[in-house]
Amino acid sequence: MQANNRLQFLRQYWQRFCSNRRALLSLVVFSSLFILTLFAELIANDQPLLIRYKNSYYFPIFQTYNEQTFGGDFPTPTNYHDPYIIENIKQNGYIIFPPFPYSFNTIDYNLNEPTPSAPSARHWLGTDDEGRDILIRIIYGLRLSVIFAFSLTLLSSIIGIVCGAIQGYFGGKTDLIFQRFLEIWESLPQLFVLIIVASIFAPSFWSLLFIMLAFSWTGLIGVVRAEFLRTRNFEYVKAAHALGVSKIRVMFRHILPNALVSSITFIPFILSEAIVALTALDFLGLGLSHEYPSLGDLVRQGKDNLQAPWIGISIFVVLSSLLTMLIFIGEGIRDALDSRRAK
Repeated sequence: MQANNRLQFLRQYWQRFCSNRRALLSLVVFSSLFILTLFAELIANDQPLLIRYKNSYYFPIFQTYNEQTFGGDFPTPTNYHDPYIIENIKQNGYIIFPPFPYSFNTIDYNLNEPTPSAPSARHWLGTDDEGRDILIRIIYGLRLSVIFAFSLTLLSSIIGIVCGAIQGYFGGKTDLIFQRFLEIWESLPQLFVLIIVASIFAPSFWSLLFIMLAFSWTGLIGVVRAEFLRTRNFEYVKAAHALGVSKIRVMFRHILPNALVSSITFIPFILSEAIVALTALDFLGLGLSHEYPSLGDLVRQGKDNLQAPWIGISIFVVLSSLLTMLIFIGEGIRDALDSRRAK
């Protein structure tokens, strides 16, 4: 019975969300683009998808082969853009490249103009000052930014919800001590900590994730704490205590669902803040190293190459569209969970 009621509530929430055409369209476009970027290696790669050579099949995107495998002279990784290798493979089979034969770090040495080169049929959005395709870097950078933001949002939300639940449920000295700790912790200069870390070693995906997590987990504590403080004295909570239900079960089975309603509305906004934070850190040179495709690096290149406006325009359109869609999705979730709109 309870499961049916929950399914009915979820169906009502989804119908209210779908009634907001702007939010629904943003969700469809954002999800489609993100799913597309998950297959970036199959869309844009300087390694072939498939090679048939002398009745044998090879998959270079999954395994590295040396030149001698395809009739070359040296036991080094194969350069699949070498005319001799390509001709030799075609004489003994065929080679299939992705739609875009470049990866995010591929430098095009066959450009007919100085870098950064303007958009053309070869590079739809042009190249950066190192000769790398901007469209390909956007595809890979978008995937990296969204996965990083999702990971940061998920971990920080879990920690924040648990800490806020403990504060609001127990109250008293527990709440007081936790609040003083939060005041001290939130006063720490995040930028200075990142500068110190970046000066010691080049941040990787995981190290930067945990550094930012150390400062972002407090985002939902206030909302969850307030909801638990409001709900802990309700009659159904007191009845659960009287029946001998454990505190943990009361917290996460009876009170938490009410707190999640208000918390979920903030998640798309936290997600957009995480994307902006990563982009800003990469722009300042305090984020990920140059081994990673970064939207922030494209912002920096747009600033450093004002004579090539296509770089700045491209990354501006991508970032503004991405953040706008997340804001619209957040507004749609907020309106769907608003009980006043159900009447």
